[in-house]
Amino acid sequence: MESRFHLARSTDAAARRQAAVEQIRRETGIDEAMIDALVEGFYARVREDGLIGPIFADRITDWGPHLAQMKLFWSSVALSTGVYQGRPMPKHLPLPIDARHFDRWLEIFEATTHDLCPPLAADHFMERARRIAESLELGVANANGVLLGKGERYCGVFEGWAPDAEEPAGA
Repeated sequence: MESRFHLARSTDAAARRQAAVEQIRRETGIDEAMIDALVEGFYARVREDGLIGPIFADRITDWGPHLAQMKLFWSSVALSTGVYQGRPMPKHLPLPIDARHFDRWLEIFEATTHDLCPPLAADHFMERARRIAESLELGVANANGVLLGKGERYCGVFEGWAPDAEEPAGA
């Protein structure tokens, strides 16, 4: 049984969250329709990309559920809605990805935000995307036995890739 005090705090927290979400919406113009367009547009570009497209294609056969999850993720990240309850790090750790892939992900994401969002919204999304990419890159490096120092990047060695090999088309 919950105490009255705990219920009041829970209600207050929900009200504070909602107020914060509304403030971000007002300040940036971000809403669910913008998130929907951004996620759809971004992943359409990803599927066509020569470097990161194949990584997604090897793992995603039904894009509908993935896109739905990504919309919840970006709602939580951009608006602080708390609607995404997943754990992205474990899903990324086994992937054959490194700094090049995170850089390309950011390039495509930035181009998509600038094409589809007003400047304040694009900046808001990009600030968070850069933090996400950095965190995931650190996690992937660590999972592969590499402890990165400040400013260092992770360069994995994958079958069929060499540092001087030509970049795939669209990269």
